[in-house]
Amino acid sequence: MRALITTVIGTIAPATAMAATTPRVDDSGIFSWIFLGFCALIVVAQTMPAVLLMLGMAKGVKEVVKGEMKATGHEA
Repeated sequence: MRALITTVIGTIAPATAMAATTPRVDDSGIFSWIFLGFCALIVVAQTMPAVLLMLGMAKGVKEVVKGEMKATGHEA
């Protein structure tokens, strides 16, 4: 068991020694940020109609349930 631990540590130690010691440099240009902004705009533009559709369906279901309750005489 001790040999296995020594082997694992021996193989992992050199890999961690080559890790970067400086903080990550973000050199994304303006076009990268424009692209990400455009993607966010598409997501928001697709979300708004979906929310309106869900609200419309909920309103329709509420009207159907209200009509059925009135037809059966179970007023709420």
